[in-house]
Amino acid sequence: MALLNTTGLQGGKQKIWAVGGGKGGVGKSLVTANLSICLALMGHKVIAIDLDLGGANLHTCLGVPIPDKTLSDYLAKRVLSLKELTTPTPIENLSIISGAQDDVGIANMKQMQKSKLLSKLWELDADYIILDLGAGTTANTLDFFLAAHQGILVALPEPTSIENTYRFIKSIYHRKLKMVEDFLEIGPLIDQAMNAKISQNYTPSDLIRQVTEIDQTLGSKLKMEIAKLTPKLVINQVRTQTDVDIGHSMRIICKKYFGMNLDFIGYLDYDATVWQSVKKRRPLLLEYPHSGLVNKFDQIVHRLLNI
Repeated sequence: MALLNTTGLQGGKQKIWAVGGGKGGVGKSLVTANLSICLALMGHKVIAIDLDLGGANLHTCLGVPIPDKTLSDYLAKRVLSLKELTTPTPIENLSIISGAQDDVGIANMKQMQKSKLLSKLWELDADYIILDLGAGTTANTLDFFLAAHQGILVALPEPTSIENTYRFIKSIYHRKLKMVEDFLEIGPLIDQAMNAKISQNYTPSDLIRQVTEIDQTLGSKLKMEIAKLTPKLVINQVRTQTDVDIGHSMRIICKKYFGMNLDFIGYLDYDATVWQSVKKRRPLLLEYPHSGLVNKFDQIVHRLLNI
């Protein structure tokens, strides 16, 4: 199957951020909603897109009912433009394109549909487009994550979430390298590195050394492509300093194992106001503006903006 060419996504005025993670229930929609709100409150024009087509709930986090027209209408060609799907939210400068749908099978987007959707993002009138991705490591999710200017991973400080986050990182690493035409001849070596467990001696970092020994030019190109992978990490529902330290540990392990720079950009404390705001169908930053999480989101956004 042909892989998605994402090179065309770097030329528009919009900046695309993608929020993903290896496991459901870690808070991806919460993070997407509140990053979008922070950017909008700073005066940026923002469109949040719910790409969790099998379980879309971003509209709830943003305090809006399920829109009349959603991505399923676009993919089924009932509407011709993404612009027709934008729905205003209670926050000035912030709109949403919902993925909520009733069409069976829409969650399994075809390659052509995915490519078209990505190319049409540039038609949207926005400074920032924030993608709320589905959980797991499907090809669609990985390609949307890799296509974004910023890829943000959300994890919980618990073993299953951490394990699935490493699996997600490993998957984007593998898919990224397999997308580069120059690396077709070293495909078996890439597969060998990806199939190795973290506890085994042969790692993706060893892949760079092995390829460099075979072909120095190819090794340099491989190292350059890996350097382009700089996912961001947010740890959610933190209760202790040990939970915070998990983010730093994951950064160190990713550098050692993958040769990749995982940027730990911040954490969100466990806070009961989160589920209370969801229950009320009101955005967290609006319902509880004095919550400690507001400052945390502000810090994360500033890290992402390099301010």
